[in-house]
Amino acid sequence: MIGTAARIALGMLFLLSGALKLRDPSWPGAARAMGAPRWSVSLVAPIEIVLGACAAAGVAEPWPAWLALALLAAFSAVLTRFLRNPVAERPVCACFGRWSAKPVGAGSLLRNGGLAVLAVTALL
Repeated sequence: MIGTAARIALGMLFLLSGALKLRDPSWPGAARAMGAPRWSVSLVAPIEIVLGACAAAGVAEPWPAWLALALLAAFSAVLTRFLRNPVAERPVCACFGRWSAKPVGAGSLLRNGGLAVLAVTALL
C-alpha cells in the first residue's frame, strides 16, 4: 500500500516537473548553464513525462522507479559539481520550471534525496 502511494506520488512529481519544463521558455538555457549537453536538453522533459506517467499508472513496474533513481543520481551529481566549488557562480535550478528558479543549493540536493527515498519506497 505504501509502495503504491509512493509510486503514484513519484509519478505525479515527475509528470509535473516535465510539464513545467515544457511550459518554461527559459528552461533550456538553465539546463545548458548546468552543463547539460545541447542534444539532451530537449529530451529531459519528455523523458520525465513518460517516466512519470508510467510510474503513476503502474506500467512496467519496477522500471520507472529504477529509472527515476538513475535520473535523480545524475541530476544530483551535476548539482554536487556546482556545490563543491565555493567560488563558482551557481546556476539557476529550474527543475520544476520557473516555480523552482533559484540558484542551486543544498536544498536542491535535499529535494533530490527526498525524491530518491520516494523512489526506493515505490520499489517496496
